[in-house]
Amino acid sequence: MTKIKICGITQIEHALVCAKAGADFIGLVFAPSKRQIDKEKALQITSVIRALAKRPLIAGVFVNLPASEVNETAKHCRLDYVQLSGNEDWYYCKDIDFPIIKVIHIPDGHMTSQVIDEIEAGYKAKLKHKLLCLLDTKTGNNFGGTGKVFDWSLAKEVASKCHVIIAGGLSADNVGQLIKSARPWGVDVSTGVETDGIKDIEKIRSFINTIRRIQE
Repeated sequence: MTKIKICGITQIEHALVCAKAGADFIGLVFAPSKRQIDKEKALQITSVIRALAKRPLIAGVFVNLPASEVNETAKHCRLDYVQLSGNEDWYYCKDIDFPIIKVIHIPDGHMTSQVIDEIEAGYKAKLKHKLLCLLDTKTGNNFGGTGKVFDWSLAKEVASKCHVIIAGGLSADNVGQLIKSARPWGVDVSTGVETDGIKDIEKIRSFINTIRRIQE
């Protein structure tokens, strides 16, 4: 069953919609972004979600912060995972006290072997907790949430060898095609479930329901 992550959640209402619809993860963005939230708002969301009998895991998204600051925020906000979306290396990851989702940015022309080598290096790094790798499009100086698709043939090759989450330009209109062709461990969406930059409840439900129908 493909895991589903809805990222860039800023409102309790949207977090609850994700939970009810069956999302496996939600993402709260602490990095500079139009979706950025502060620790107090994040804690409000996590407290509500953690009170549910069945809930998604909660990931906090960080970019190039000191590991001590990431750990403090993750502990304070009661996160399940830390998502590292910047230029953090595997040596840095050893200092993180939580399970990690490490984003691997895919620029144009990137080779499958380069991606697999990087993922394998992460598995060999002897981190403190579980590691998941997320492939996302590299566009300029952006660290995610661009809504841009990368080469899905690369995604297919990598997913055939490693458990990865695929992000970048997904929506209810194309996620079924990705899952059928690449069969990734998980998928991640943010822009694709928004209208005018705001999370759209119907688009969240449609995205999740599209995936679940494929797998019935």
